[in-house]
Amino acid sequence: MAEQHSSETKLSKVEIIKKNSRHLRGTIEEALQDGSSHFSEENVQVLKFHGMYQQDDRDLRAEAKRLGRERYYSMMIRARIPGGRLNASQYLEFDNIADTYGNGTLRITTRQTFQVHGVLKENVKSTLQHLHQVLITTLGGCGDQVRNIICCGNPLENGFRKQIHSDLHKMVSQFSAKTNAYHEIWLDGERWNSEEDLPEEEPLYGEVYLPRKFKIGFTVEGDNCVDIYANDLGIVAHPDPAEEKVEGYTLLVGGGMGRTASIPDTYPRLATPLCFVTPEELAQVSMEIVKIQRDFGNRSDRRYSRFKYLLDERGISWFQEELENRVGYRLASPRQLVWLSGSDHLGWHSLKDDQWYLGLFVRNGRIMDTHDMRLKSVLKELLKTYEFDIQLTSQQNLLLVGIHSQQRDEVEKKLRNAGVHLPVDYSQAVLHSMACPALPTCGLATAESERVFPEVMERMEKLLAETGLSEISLPIAIRMTGCPNGCARPYIADIAFVGRTPGKYDIFLGGGILGNQLNMRVLELVPIEKLDEVLRPVLQDYAETAATHETFGAYCHRVGLDGLRAKMEAAVIG
Repeated sequence: MAEQHSSETKLSKVEIIKKNSRHLRGTIEEALQDGSSHFSEENVQVLKFHGMYQQDDRDLRAEAKRLGRERYYSMMIRARIPGGRLNASQYLEFDNIADTYGNGTLRITTRQTFQVHGVLKENVKSTLQHLHQVLITTLGGCGDQVRNIICCGNPLENGFRKQIHSDLHKMVSQFSAKTNAYHEIWLDGERWNSEEDLPEEEPLYGEVYLPRKFKIGFTVEGDNCVDIYANDLGIVAHPDPAEEKVEGYTLLVGGGMGRTASIPDTYPRLATPLCFVTPEELAQVSMEIVKIQRDFGNRSDRRYSRFKYLLDERGISWFQEELENRVGYRLASPRQLVWLSGSDHLGWHSLKDDQWYLGLFVRNGRIMDTHDMRLKSVLKELLKTYEFDIQLTSQQNLLLVGIHSQQRDEVEKKLRNAGVHLPVDYSQAVLHSMACPALPTCGLATAESERVFPEVMERMEKLLAETGLSEISLPIAIRMTGCPNGCARPYIADIAFVGRTPGKYDIFLGGGILGNQLNMRVLELVPIEKLDEVLRPVLQDYAETAATHETFGAYCHRVGLDGLRAKMEAAVIG
């Protein structure tokens, strides 16, 4: 494996941990027996590859310090669910795990999978064994490898869609880690006799895996519900006009949302159209793309380890030449892409054979029961009664799939009796909103997000109504994160609030729900109570001056950064 780092290259601390982990074994098994409530930093890094992060309740840190005790540690466990599709039994097992070992909630992620929060160290093994019983793994949920591969959530079943899912699952197989460590540690699998007997288990990943996480997404041309440009590798399917199959795929490379606020040369990036491949070429070309990142990606400074930085450092021409040398032929030019929608397939939609699916909006992706909305309980009841399939979406929502016509009224009645709103009950702004978990569990968060976003959205809805923008044809997408890392993909939203310090946010404007345009940072460190106030003059001006069919994102780029900033700073001064 011709890796970029030489013996003279200083590897980052994480690279050294990976290299010494014996293909992701570390000392995890010994740590499970040591009686402590948490794992060492070295094991925490290795555990990410097994699909989990160690967290503590940051709300309780001061109390723990006052009491002279260690922090309140727990694990966040993230599954790998390719394409986001689950059957009823699998969903119900997640529901059971959340109650038995977690904090009683499930969270849908922007990668179409579930996170279970609050799992104690002593219960991790039981949790993974329960998931294994319904054929769910967490290997690949996190870590420096190809992450959960996402796909357009539209559950229509035809030859075209089936081929996309078939190609997706082939890719899952080729990019899955081959180490036996997961089975040895969590599933009581067969062990090797000694370190000397360990075979070379990772033909793709080697000893040190990838320099950083690598995200892959599939979608259908015209439907950008997955934010395809935010992926390291975006795969856009084109239908064969003559037959019900995939004619080929346009590949996009180098997308990524993460940045560091204090480092100007870290940035979000949209993926660049690279080439068109046939279905037969997809697997090899995709493999070589990942291998180039493996071989040349930055392993000394993790802040610059994502694929996007390699592309910008070396150039797209260099990358294409390197890729063509590896596959052995010239790549076809990418096709021009047209996007018609970025919405999330919510509401009632017909399927074949007198069946339907119902897309439910899940606020911030959090499935739980509250005093006025028993979402978790009613989903459990519906899945036990009707055994619907579940489709998770990359906008943190959920589709109930396979509802017969005669079941529609009863399903809707059960949902409403549980206090669950249907999409028709929400404003378009709310339906297109997203927030990351942030505090109290995320160790990177510098400000609130999920917990305060409902209140922020109430004020934003009021502002949109007052400025006459509530019912515009192309809704305004609003997203919030607790830090600049971009887990809710804020940098392609119309309006984004990105946490910088407690209670203060940078405001970004100019993306859109089509997901194909970056926004701009307009103001920094705006107090949370003034977020709507400083936006009022911009939204009012958009309502009064926008051309017919001009989106908010297009308006922002027409007015420009200086023009937007002047309007908002006037509101701050006022």
